[in-house]
Amino acid sequence: MLDILKTLTNALEHNQPVVLATIVQVEGASPAAVGMKILVHPDGNAVGNVGGGLIEHAIHKDALAAFQEGQSRFTHYALREEGRDAIGTLCGGEVQVFIEVFMPKPTLLIVGGGHVGQPLAEMARLLGYEVCLGDVRAERGQSFDPTSITANTFVVIMTEDAVSDEAILRAALPTPAPYIGMIGSQRKCQIVLSHLRADAVEESLIARVRAPVGLNLGGRQPAEVALAVLAEIEMVRHHGSAEPKGTPHLA
Repeated sequence: MLDILKTLTNALEHNQPVVLATIVQVEGASPAAVGMKILVHPDGNAVGNVGGGLIEHAIHKDALAAFQEGQSRFTHYALREEGRDAIGTLCGGEVQVFIEVFMPKPTLLIVGGGHVGQPLAEMARLLGYEVCLGDVRAERGQSFDPTSITANTFVVIMTEDAVSDEAILRAALPTPAPYIGMIGSQRKCQIVLSHLRADAVEESLIARVRAPVGLNLGGRQPAEVALAVLAEIEMVRHHGSAEPKGTPHLA
């Protein structure tokens, strides 16, 4: 138990994702007991045990699935060969597990900024993002470092010119960022993307780019544009559709 708590604390302190699975209920014969825990890392490494054998294998698999979805959940296992939630054992018991996902704070990397960058940073902090500001010129602040981009980093490119935007975009494309957006007009964005195609950049990489960045909310003021950008990031982050939840109710 102490090893699990130390590992969990270390992961949280270093903003690393982990999944903690805890046996919360046992009925009938089972190698698992209430309170047993296993801490699973995204790469599959684990600390602790929840009974070993097929029950532990099933919990470990579901813990990794929960990590991919970013959602905590209760899971049920029937220690039988057949039937609902059966895992293929002969014990005959029932096990309830709480799988708790600890995700690090998402990072918003704004490269450039300008008038839109400031309200975008302020809004993102309200939603719990760790905001990082990068620049193409190191003398003006923190320089852009593509090696710092993780699968939890959302990148918005809004430098002062198209040349810089393109250079940053080329560096960001191979990274694991789940979101890469570039500000600009339709014409400018199409020109930049055409340069990538001319250099035989893979179409699958180009397809990752959101350009022009943001949902079409209609606003044109810097704060309104920032809201549209953050709304699109949140849509990607939570696998949303950007469609209204309801329909207009006419009198």
